[in-house]
This record gives sequence, C-alpha cells and structure tokens, in this order.
Amino acid sequence: MPTTRNSGDKDGGNNLKKNYTAIRYGNNHGSVSFGQIHHNSDVTSDIMLKASDGEHFMSMDKDGQRPGWTTFMGPGNFQVECGSNREKTQDTVMINAKNGNIDIIATNGKIRLQANDIELVAVGEDTAEGNIKLTASENISGEAKKIIMNSKNNTKMISSGITEAIGNAGLNLYGNIISGVSDAVAVKDSKVGGQRYQQQQNQV
Repeated sequence: MPTTRNSGDKDGGNNLKKNYTAIRYGNNHGSVSFGQIHHNSDVTSDIMLKASDGEHFMSMDKDGQRPGWTTFMGPGNFQVECGSNREKTQDTVMINAKNGNIDIIATNGKIRLQANDIELVAVGEDTAEGNIKLTASENISGEAKKIIMNSKNNTKMISSGITEAIGNAGLNLYGNIISGVSDAVAVKDSKVGGQRYQQQQNQV
C-alpha cells in the first residue's frame, strides 16, 4: 500500500501526496524516514530525521510548497563549530544565498558579532544598490579609539532635535566655503542669503 495523507483543500478537493516506496526506521528515541509525507499532506520529504521531541527534527523536502528546502528545528540550542585544522587567514564558514535574502532574527534576544575584525561590504549593480542601512527604534551608539568616515560625494547629518559637535581637546572645521544659517532667516533673509537653504532643510 502507498504512504498517503490527505487533508483536503479549501475548494473541497484533494491535496494528496502519495508514494509507494516510503521507508521508516526508528524506536522511542527517534527515527529516520525516506519519502515521508508531512502532516498537512502538501509536501514529501526525501529524508526526515526526527527525535523523541516533536519539535526536534531535520527535513529535506522535495515538492509541494517547499521544493528543495532543508529545515532544521529544535527546542534547544543550535550549535555549529568547525575550523580546528584551518589557518587564521582561511575562509572556514560560508553561507551563500545565490538568490534572495538572508534573514537572521532573534525574536526575543540579541544578535552579537565578535571577531578580530568585522567587515561590512555592500556591492550593487547600479546606484539603487550597494547601500548599508542602520535603523534603530531607540539609540545607535558606539565606542572606539578613532572614528574615520570618508564619503566621495556628500556627507549629511540631520536631527529633528539637538545636534552637538564636541572636541574636548580641540575642534577643527575646514571647508572650501563655510556658511552658517540660523532659523532667523525664515523671517528676514540675511545680507549674504540663506533663506532658501533654510527652507530646503525644513521641507516636510
């Protein structure tokens, strides 16, 4: 008899997966199966490894909604360690998404990156790509001996509140042209202009 499961679909028809060659080996501790059909009847697993806990399994799916998917799930920690016989300069772990995004999500915790050096590189094919974006609902803070930023075209810092530049040992400002504009030019333009610049910076 074939291995089958049928949950039906919203149209009243059958969403049936079946095969005639499914095999399962296991006991009360765990099992390994080849060709097992998932509970919802919509996907066949080429290989499924299951522990005694129902949330502890690995599945390599072949069809349905998840063709070519590999899924690991566990109620405890997930650990990967390698590289004991590699050199410091070698690439030891690689995760490559040939197409699509990579999402790393800590639903109720922190994401930490620790290394001798950390490099962030964004490479795009046109001007719409090649960007690095930081978004925080509260603060973005950092600490280092030196902070050096270099932009080729434009550098801009904007705050809807207070912006401070503090150099306890010294503060140097250099520019080919330096201009300062206060919000007073909104009522009456200065002798050297500035009202248009003020208006540009206050556009909604």
